Amino acid sequence: MAKSSADDEELKRACETAIEGTKQKVVLSMRVAKSHGIWGKSAKLGRGGMAKPRVLAISTKAKGQKIKVFLRVLKYSSGGVLEHANLYKLKHLAKVELVTNDPSGCTFMLGFDNIRSQTVAPPQWTMRNLNDRNRLLLYILNICKDAMGRIPKVIGIDVVEMALWAKENTTTVTKQQIDLQVGPVAVAVTGEMKVTVERELVSQVEEDDMEDLLGGYVTGVTEAEAFSERLKRELQALEAANVHAILESEPLIDEVLQGLEVASSCTDDMAEWLGIFNVKLRHMREDIESIEHRNNKLETQSVNNKKLIEELDKLLEHLRVPTEYSACITGGSFDEVRIHQTLEACEWLCSALRGFEVPNHSTYAKMRSVKEKRAELEKLKSTFVRRASDYLINYLASLVDLMINDKNFNSQRGQLKKPDHADLRYRCKTYVRLLQQMKSLDKNCLGSLRKAYCLSVNLLLRKEAREYANELRANTKASKTPAVWLEGSTGSAQNNNASDSSTVSDAYSKMLTIFVPLLVDECSFFANFMCFDVPTLVPSGGAAPGSDGKDDDLGIMDIDGNNSSAVTNPVELQALNEALQELLDGIQEDFLSVVDWAYKIDPLRCISMHGITERYISEQKADVAGCVRTLLDDLESRITLQFSKFVDEACHQIERNERNVKQMGVLSYITRFATLATRMEQYIQGQSRDLVDQAYMKFVTIMFVTLEKIAAQDPKYADILLLENYAAFQNSLYDLANVVPTLAKFYHQASENYELACSRHISMIIYYQFERLFQFARRIEDLMYTITPEEIPFQMGLSKVELRKVVKSSLSGVDKSITAMYKKLQKNLTTDVLLPSLWDKCKKEFLDKYESFAQLVGKIYPTENIPSATEMRDLLKSM
Repeated sequence: MAKSSADDEELKRACETAIEGTKQKVVLSMRVAKSHGIWGKSAKLGRGGMAKPRVLAISTKAKGQKIKVFLRVLKYSSGGVLEHANLYKLKHLAKVELVTNDPSGCTFMLGFDNIRSQTVAPPQWTMRNLNDRNRLLLYILNICKDAMGRIPKVIGIDVVEMALWAKENTTTVTKQQIDLQVGPVAVAVTGEMKVTVERELVSQVEEDDMEDLLGGYVTGVTEAEAFSERLKRELQALEAANVHAILESEPLIDEVLQGLEVASSCTDDMAEWLGIFNVKLRHMREDIESIEHRNNKLETQSVNNKKLIEELDKLLEHLRVPTEYSACITGGSFDEVRIHQTLEACEWLCSALRGFEVPNHSTYAKMRSVKEKRAELEKLKSTFVRRASDYLINYLASLVDLMINDKNFNSQRGQLKKPDHADLRYRCKTYVRLLQQMKSLDKNCLGSLRKAYCLSVNLLLRKEAREYANELRANTKASKTPAVWLEGSTGSAQNNNASDSSTVSDAYSKMLTIFVPLLVDECSFFANFMCFDVPTLVPSGGAAPGSDGKDDDLGIMDIDGNNSSAVTNPVELQALNEALQELLDGIQEDFLSVVDWAYKIDPLRCISMHGITERYISEQKADVAGCVRTLLDDLESRITLQFSKFVDEACHQIERNERNVKQMGVLSYITRFATLATRMEQYIQGQSRDLVDQAYMKFVTIMFVTLEKIAAQDPKYADILLLENYAAFQNSLYDLANVVPTLAKFYHQASENYELACSRHISMIIYYQFERLFQFARRIEDLMYTITPEEIPFQMGLSKVELRKVVKSSLSGVDKSITAMYKKLQKNLTTDVLLPSLWDKCKKEFLDKYESFAQLVGKIYPTENIPSATEMRDLLKSM
């Protein structure tokens, strides 16, 4: 054994020498009896001329906290020195399989999961004996479990046998011992390769159970077959004992079966008796139910009789008409003193009629007494409605006649008085409840009353509006403004601008301020007073525009206590609109007369009146104010019509300039338009901007068209007339164009037309002085489209000699020609204001044309010398 340990130690040192430089430590080395190669060859142990054996070694390498384990294959070289042959990583070891072809059991195969082909390394090894095989495989299994946390699959090897072998070989420990610490498990390998396994393949509990079982028999561990036979014999003896015990218990089973038969017979007898009792109980239950049913019918009949008597008493009470109510309905007074008794009788009549409606008395509807009583109530209803209608028609007409005839209610000469209907509405509110009761009795009974009220109040409103308008015109002092704005002398335009006609628009505004709220309040009061089911004009908690709100909210509620305007009835709304048309019929004539009066004084005041009217239209949104809105729409249409009439007349004034014999300088309507536009801008209020913009568009369009026609009458001076008038238009409207977008558009149009007229006029002057020079250049430009530049000097009239003649005739004394251009430009202008700018444009235009001519000459006639563009520019600067 000492010799074997020394050999193993020497082999281990030889392996460490062979892998020196890899920083790996050899923990186990072992010779192999035979290794099976990839070509089917084998290497056997032998001496002398036989092949050298191979060696398997397990080495480790520490890398941080991890330890890598390798299986190395070493072979002897021709010099007898171990050298590295192959290397396997044990972390890739997947299975350990025993080769069954070898009867000795020493041949096994190591399967690695990273070897894709068997041609990479020999997979089979044959150890020298079973001890070597067990030592190597047990070491590999333990180190795989402890270092990598898993055990490779073991095939064909008895694991229990290996565990027993390991236990038997743990007692011998030699002096030379190798300790390997891998993770939490330590594996000790001795010189004799006795392996101590701290984590066995069989648990301690299983091992104790096996020892207890084996301790009860005088049998060795190697006598497994004898132990198995003994266990079989004991099992057969136990089964025979069980059968014997079952046979001995047969008499007891017979007694139990007899007891069950007796119990079954008793159960059948009991079921028969229970059936008999069930039939008797069913008959008793039916008798009890019959008795209860008769008792219930008697109780129901008694209750119904009692209810019938009570209902008949109620019906008799309901059919009775109180004497005081009947007298009040048929002959009671409607005066303010006794109106409360009349309303109380009317309310009783309404409730009595509602009580005879079919849903309430569908059972009694066919009874003769009920029919007679209902006919009596209908007769009372018609009598009351007729009497109340006649009284209210006469009463309301008398109130209105009193106001019409009383001069204190109307405006008088020298005294402008605001109409006041507070007293009329106060007296009417006394009968609001009566009207509601009348409508609940007969929905169609208010038609004649509404019509009579509209006719009476219409007379009152028309008289008030007529007298107020007359007195308003009489008290308004304003000088009449002539309607001629764009024709005549400048002084008349200045006088027009100086006149003040603001009192006219103020009078119109005052008329609307007084009467529009009055009419809106009157419409709202009429809708509420006459019980129309439409929304009120004034929202909850508000008042009509311009009114004080004291008399608008009548607090009118319907019979059920709900607001009468909560739901809109289309039929009622149509009836209301028709009634309001009768109420306000003809009143628009007085408003239109004020508009026509204001137009005659100052037509431009239509602008401010249009804005005032638009503001009032935007405030009238409720359905009940529809007729007032219609009145305002009529006023707006009349104002627009009158203003359009003024615009058309002004356009005719502009067009009359076309018939003049000859027009020179700035036309009169060009400068007057700025004054007119300034005045129009001062009158703009609210939404009258569109009206003014449309007038601007019509004015300026006619102005420009007329200007072009006048200019076309004299083509010689057409451009001068155009540029002077367009310049005057821009100068006069510069400030307004910055704030009025419509005028800004025409300002830019005038600017474009001015530039075109300037360009034509300047070109004419330049060509007049330098006609031959620029005609020569134009002929060259025309020929360049058809022939090459080199051929142009050989064309007729374009030779160098001709060029010299043209240059000499045009540019000799060029300063005089330029002076002549300036004088001609100055001669045709009626004012010197435009001369500096026109002369600058003329010099720039001439210089651009001359530069183009100089470039053509340099390209076509490179050898010819003409004055350069720089010289010409310096000459123009000096002049």
